[in-house]
Amino acid sequence: MGEEKVAPKSDAAPAVELLGFVMSAEEAERAAAAAGVETVEDLLPLLVPSAMRRARAPISRFPVGAVGLGASGRVYAGVNLEFRGLPLSHSVHAEQFLVVNAAAAGESELRAVAVSHMPCGHCRQFLQEIRGAGGIRIIVTSDAEDGCAPEWRTVASLLPRPFGPHDLLPKHVPLVLEPHDNPLGEPAAVANGFAHGDLEARLREAAEAAARAAHAPYSECPSGFAVADGEGKVYAGGCLESAAYNPTLGPVQAAIIGMVAAGGGAAGDVVAAALVEKEAGLVSQEATARIFLAAVAPQATFHVYNYTPSDA
Repeated sequence: MGEEKVAPKSDAAPAVELLGFVMSAEEAERAAAAAGVETVEDLLPLLVPSAMRRARAPISRFPVGAVGLGASGRVYAGVNLEFRGLPLSHSVHAEQFLVVNAAAAGESELRAVAVSHMPCGHCRQFLQEIRGAGGIRIIVTSDAEDGCAPEWRTVASLLPRPFGPHDLLPKHVPLVLEPHDNPLGEPAAVANGFAHGDLEARLREAAEAAARAAHAPYSECPSGFAVADGEGKVYAGGCLESAAYNPTLGPVQAAIIGMVAAGGGAAGDVVAAALVEKEAGLVSQEATARIFLAAVAPQATFHVYNYTPSDA
């Protein structure tokens, strides 16, 4: 059950090189035609090797690549990220990267994903935060290495009887890939002073926007993190909670995903960072952010902005 058509043979067309982490619908159509495949969905497995080469896995040395097709026709790439000196729980899975990448681009639906290796239980659970996740189609390209023809499966077939948002949230609560506008209240006292020039303002604005767009329906503690590199470029991301709690992706990782997806350097290139979160919330990201920066970018300045809810 859940098994669908057999994918084209791996030798039916050559691998296709990704030029970035997002491919427009028009670019995807042209790439599919150039590769000699019938649809953009058929193109996805051909992009996986290119995605894998973008992985940053200094600990496991096990690169993973994922490529997904959105309802918009755009194609999104995701890779695993690991960070030296940090616990493995700080790592980002390729499927997580892909979902954050799609959400940042305003994608409304994820229809199909090609991934280099079978999604772990952590990622199968993480995908449940997307409405209709069970219908997302998955193909595992490494099946061919095991002598099996890769086949399209549904997420529902990989995770029967899932626990997810439907168990904890009312139906009207927005899920991942749906618009969020989290109320934060007004800024309270600012920790650690201010950065120089306009960089502080840009970091704060980016972190606030990320917090407002974050997916935090379980803790009701949205948070956003923004980082800047030596060129003054700013990247941001918001937390993305899971109904199972542990697969939750923090705002720090989301911001680094944004940095990598935009063609930025390594996390160690961060020179300044800012965190926006609610004051005295049930969940705080500050300690985790400090641990992350101390390990990968100890030279970075860090400022925390606590927002006080208007009804406090």
